[in-house]
Amino acid sequence: MQNLIAPLREFVREMTVLVGRTSDERELLATGRSHLAALIAADGWLPDAFSIPRPDRYGQYLLYCDPLERFSVVSLAWGPGQQTPIHNHTVWGLVGVLRGAEHCEEFELMGGVPRATGQVHTMQRGAIEAVSPTVGDWHRVSSASGASTSVSIHIYGADIGAVSRQKLDDHGKCSDFVSGYDNGVVPNLWGFKMASSGQRARQ
Repeated sequence: MQNLIAPLREFVREMTVLVGRTSDERELLATGRSHLAALIAADGWLPDAFSIPRPDRYGQYLLYCDPLERFSVVSLAWGPGQQTPIHNHTVWGLVGVLRGAEHCEEFELMGGVPRATGQVHTMQRGAIEAVSPTVGDWHRVSSASGASTSVSIHIYGADIGAVSRQKLDDHGKCSDFVSGYDNGVVPNLWGFKMASSGQRARQ
């Protein structure tokens, strides 16, 4: 059987080599963008369980975390009308749209409070953008796919679900948050299953 998850496994290998070779953010973002573009160029490798929005908000699913927490790979699934709060990341990251489209509003800190820059854009399938404290770290993202689900693939320079970050709360003040993840298991990157003979076989 064809190993459908092979593109994600190859992406993880490439990123592991990259973060082992350099810590320079410019190189991480440039080379990481190339690897992410190849990953999201094809659909079908992402297991269904990691592409389902929650009823009340978008779903955030860990696909892989480097054992040394040098990077993590995450899928976000958006239902109609769902959006993030205004938030930051505190680490470098890349966001690529796998399915559908996303609407992004950019913000910057002014007097310690994120203010809209007026920069608003829609990311279509295949589009990639970077975030980090050095290139722009505050935004609000929402679904732009009408009645369809949108899915984006994110890579961050840390275990993003465990990072203390900031968001703008309902009272217009910044508050700390840790996003966590909506899944308790991660995909089997290595694609092994038990063959009928009892021997392990790669899918």
